[in-house]
Amino acid sequence: MTYLGEGWDSTAVLVDGWVQRRPRRAEIGPQLLRETVVMPWLAPLLPLPVPVPEVVSEDPVVVRHELVPGEELVALNVFQGRQLGEFLRALHAVPVHEAASRGVGPMPLPVDRFRAEVRVPGGEELLARIDGLPVDTLVHGDLGPEHVLGRAGVLTGVIDFGDLHVGDAAIDLAWALHSTPPEFAAALAEAYGVTSELRERASLWHQLGPWHEVLHGNDIGDPEVAEIGLAGVLERLKLG
Repeated sequence: MTYLGEGWDSTAVLVDGWVQRRPRRAEIGPQLLRETVVMPWLAPLLPLPVPVPEVVSEDPVVVRHELVPGEELVALNVFQGRQLGEFLRALHAVPVHEAASRGVGPMPLPVDRFRAEVRVPGGEELLARIDGLPVDTLVHGDLGPEHVLGRAGVLTGVIDFGDLHVGDAAIDLAWALHSTPPEFAAALAEAYGVTSELRERASLWHQLGPWHEVLHGNDIGDPEVAEIGLAGVLERLKLG
């Protein structure tokens, strides 16, 4: 058994070639079990490998899937941008009603907690602009460099679909358009067909990203994590 690490919601170990995941909190158990229903249906519709988990145990909750090849991205190129744009275009074209029939729905933002725990100049204006954005697309919901895998200059998979939900397509473009090299972002935008409106909405989601880190730091009682998140909040609001 090899320890692979832990995210905000689950821990992962490698056992006989299988990635086994366990929830870190009780409320994450149903989320992991939902993935065993949704991902076998979704995976064939996507142009890159993704985890396809199966149930090992329901009490305690343990799921497993084959190891998706590749490593976390450290360098980004034009071909990878094109690949990710095509991946997101395929994901966002999946019929929402079919996802809903498998238990995937909207994911409300913790707006009350944002207001109480992230008090910064310009914060209310950002939350007001986020309110009312479209909720009409199946989205990954947590797309960043740690969840996009590659090897030898090409993308090899996308992982961590725990935040899969029906929401705004622009949330999946936030990191890809606003925290990547210009050539990668341009190739992605061309392959996906990014409009000026989508780009603007993606900027809003990019600004909101670190707010979740503040809440996570508070949840786990780690002031340093919360402070890093708050620094990110201030920096992105300034740039936005």
